[in-house]
Amino acid sequence: MPSRELVSRDPRRLDLGAGAVEYVLVRRRGRRGVGLKVDERGLTVSAPATMALSRIEALVRESERWILKKIAEWSARQVPAVEWRDGAPLHFLGERVTLRLAPGTRPAAQLVAGELRVVSRDASAEDIRRVVVRWYRRAAREWLAERTRLLALRAGIEPPGFRVSSAMARWGSCNSRREVRLAWRLVKAPLDLVDYVICHELAHLRHMNHSRAFWAEVERQCPDYERLRAELFATDHLYRSF
Repeated sequence: MPSRELVSRDPRRLDLGAGAVEYVLVRRRGRRGVGLKVDERGLTVSAPATMALSRIEALVRESERWILKKIAEWSARQVPAVEWRDGAPLHFLGERVTLRLAPGTRPAAQLVAGELRVVSRDASAEDIRRVVVRWYRRAAREWLAERTRLLALRAGIEPPGFRVSSAMARWGSCNSRREVRLAWRLVKAPLDLVDYVICHELAHLRHMNHSRAFWAEVERQCPDYERLRAELFATDHLYRSF
């Protein structure tokens, strides 16, 4: 198999639709065709090292409709900024939680009657964020671990090892050591979406791939998984906000 050695990575601009679209052109030796990818960073075009730029851009224009559609979808999913102030809205298990700040010298956070009450050493946004994230990570370790154990038992699977992660690009993962990792931010999502992600990872304990057998196992554990997967894709930016 030929090596696909990176030759260059250049930011460029191309007129598509009603305006210019910025993209990154990645050239590799050994690559044969042109590949397109749109994600939170924008458009990336992968091409052979020797292909003429005019040919590359002509091929990109052939996919203009698809590119603009994907860019619009990602723009709609941009992570909203959090204002670290008293009264700011947060999420926990799909429910709205109100951030409440209180003076004090020992940083702490506690969820009481729909309010996340935070004691912070000072009024800096970074200090408040740090206390809130610490609380969410602790809640995730406790709540997601127990939920994973219960769903595994319900599926007739021996409960796996469990860890929380700080991943932003994926909600969960499973490895050959029978260890499930879930992003702590998942604890912000509604329970049915949390359960779908957990069932997805538990299914990997039986099928370490995405074969038909794997998806059949996901459906066995979570019959409504297709709707839930679509809903998670449409709303997950709300849960990646910090």
